[in-house]
Amino acid sequence: MLTIGLVIAGAVFCGVTAGAFFAFTHDLPQIRALESFRPSAVTRIHAADDVLLAELYAQRRDPVALETIPANLKIAIIATEDRNFYNHSGVVLKGILRAALKNVLARKYAEGASTITQQLAKTLFLSRKKTLVRKIKEAILAIQLERRYTKNEILELYLNQVYFGSGAYGVQSAAHIYFGKHVKDLNLAECALIAAMPRLPSRYSPLVNKPLARKRRDIVLKIMHRTGLITDTQYTQTRQAPIVLAPQSRRVGRAPYFIDYIKAVLEKEIGSDTLYKGGLTIHTTLDFKLQQAAEEAVTNGLVALEARMHRQGIAQPPPECALVALDVESGAILAMVGGRNYTQSPFNRATDARRQPGSAFKPLVYAYAVEQGFAQNMLLLDAPVVFKGGQDGKDWKPENFSRRFQGEMTMRRALTHSENIPAVRLLDKLGVTSLINFSTQLGIESALKPNLSLALGTSEVNLLELTRAYTVFANMGQRPTPFGVMEVNDRENRIIQRVSVKKQLAMSRVGAAIVTNLLEGVIQEGTGAKARQLRRSLAGKTGTTNSYRDALFVGYSPTIAAGVWVGRDNFESLGDKETGSRAALPIWIEFMTHALNREKQHYFDIPDGVLKVGIDPFTGRPAQTDSRGTVTALFKKGTQPIP
Repeated sequence: MLTIGLVIAGAVFCGVTAGAFFAFTHDLPQIRALESFRPSAVTRIHAADDVLLAELYAQRRDPVALETIPANLKIAIIATEDRNFYNHSGVVLKGILRAALKNVLARKYAEGASTITQQLAKTLFLSRKKTLVRKIKEAILAIQLERRYTKNEILELYLNQVYFGSGAYGVQSAAHIYFGKHVKDLNLAECALIAAMPRLPSRYSPLVNKPLARKRRDIVLKIMHRTGLITDTQYTQTRQAPIVLAPQSRRVGRAPYFIDYIKAVLEKEIGSDTLYKGGLTIHTTLDFKLQQAAEEAVTNGLVALEARMHRQGIAQPPPECALVALDVESGAILAMVGGRNYTQSPFNRATDARRQPGSAFKPLVYAYAVEQGFAQNMLLLDAPVVFKGGQDGKDWKPENFSRRFQGEMTMRRALTHSENIPAVRLLDKLGVTSLINFSTQLGIESALKPNLSLALGTSEVNLLELTRAYTVFANMGQRPTPFGVMEVNDRENRIIQRVSVKKQLAMSRVGAAIVTNLLEGVIQEGTGAKARQLRRSLAGKTGTTNSYRDALFVGYSPTIAAGVWVGRDNFESLGDKETGSRAALPIWIEFMTHALNREKQHYFDIPDGVLKVGIDPFTGRPAQTDSRGTVTALFKKGTQPIP
C-alpha cells in the first residue's frame, strides 16, 4: 500500500509540475524571433488642435559588433549588472533567493536579481510589470537564450538593445547622444558613465541630472576597482574627471519644455519602452496658438528687460523667464515656457525651479482670512512692529517696500497696495500652521517654512503650483489638478489612457468670490494697474523679492489663469526697480491679450450669499454711490458694513 501511495503521490507531483511548466511556457515567445527583430514604431505627440509637436522614437539604434565596443565598457557593464555573466547558465538561483528575501523583509519590490540574459529577455519579449509570473517567464526565456546563443552573442545583443536614457538605445546611440563619439572612442570615465545608466536610465541620464549621474558613475568605478578590473591610479584619476557632454545640437521641436514635462509624466505612467517604441499617438492639452503667443511674449519681455539691465551695467547671466497658463475650470495646461532658450538650457523653470514668490503669495494669506470670516473692510495696523524669536533666535522687524507707514488701513487696501506689515500682522492672528495647511488645500506642494515671513512669500515654490492655487479663486473654490495629456492611443488606435478632470473643493464658493474681488482691486486700484488696458474682468497679484531677484505676476480671467516669473539663475538682482509690475506684468499682459482676443467677455462668479457694497477704500465704511474713489466690494451676507 505504501508503494502504491508513493507512486500516486509521485504521479501527482509530476502532473502538477508539468502543468505549472506548461502554464508558464505555453504562451512564451519563440526565441528565434530575434532573427526577425522589427524596429520600434514612432510615437507622435499632438497639441489640442492636432498640431504635431514632437516625434519620439528609439534614436540612432545603430548595432555595433562586440569587438568594436571598448573592453572598459564591456567589463563595466558586466561588473555592474552581472559580474558572474560568463559563469552562469542564464539564471542565478542564489541571487534570486537573496533578492526575494530582501523583498519580503521590505514588504515591497526592493531589489531585483536579473542577470544580463534575463534583462535581455525582458527587454525583447516581456512587459515591464513586476510580477512573480513575469520573473518566472523571464528566467525560462533566459535559459533558452543561453542554450541558443553564445555568451558573447548575448552580450552583443544586450549592449545593442538596452536603454541608456534620453532616447539612447544601445551603446553606440548612447556614445553619440552623450559624448558625440563613436563608441570605440570612449575613455574609461565615459564607459563608466554609460554603464551606470541601465539600472534607472531616466534618472541617471546626465542630461536629466548631471550631479546624480556623476555620483552613479563613481559607484561603477568603485565596483571596478574593488573587483580588480582597474588599477588604483586609474580609479583615482578617473573619479576626478568631469563629465564633458557633447553640445546638444538636436533640433528643438515645438513647445520643448512642455514636451519634456509630458515625457517625464508618461515615462512614470507607461514606461520608457512603451513611450519611445510603442508607436503611440498622444493628444495633449496644449493650445498651439497660445503657446506661440506665450513664447513671443517671453521673448519680447526679456529683450526689453535686458536693455534696461545693460543700461545699469548688468550683463551675465542674462534674465530667464517662465510662463504657464491653465484652463481655470479643468486645470488643463494651455501653454508652458520654461526658459528663454531650450537649446542653451533645457531646465524647466515653470515646473522644476523653486523660487520665492514674494507678494504673489499674499493672496493665500488673505484667502485664509476670508475663509475665517474676516471681511475685506476690516482694519489692519500698518505701523512698526517687532516679533520675538525670529530666524536664528533674533527679533524680526518686517518693513514695507515703500519704507513708509500708513496707520490703520483696510484689508482690501493692504492687499491692493501690497503692504508687508499688515500682511504679517494678519498672519500672526491667523496662525502659521493653519495657513500652511490651507495652502496645501489650494495646491501648494512645496514645503513651506513655518514662520511669519511666509506672509511675504519667503518660502520657495514653483510657478505651476502657485498658478494652480490661483485657479481655485477663479473656479468657485474648486481646485483642479493640472494635466497635459488628454488621451493616449496605441498603434492600432485603441485608447490605452484617457485623463478625466480631477477637482476637489478647496475653499468655499463665497470665499473664492470675495478673494477674486480683492484681486480685481489689485488691477483696478493697485500694483497691477497696467492690466486695466485689457478692459476685461481680471484679477491678479504682483510679486517682488528682496533686491529685485524675482519678479512675478500671477493672474486670471474667468477662463484662463497664467503665471509669469522673471529672474536670474544665479539668484542675483534683475536691476533697480525691476518689480513684478515692471518686469513680469508686461509679459502677462501681452500673453493675455492674445488669449482673451479669441473669446467673448466673461464675468466672475458672484454666488448667492454675497452682497455688493460700495465702500470708502481708506476707511472701509459704506460710501455714497457718487462718492469719488468709491470701490465695489463683496461681502458675505451678515458681514457687510452698515451705513
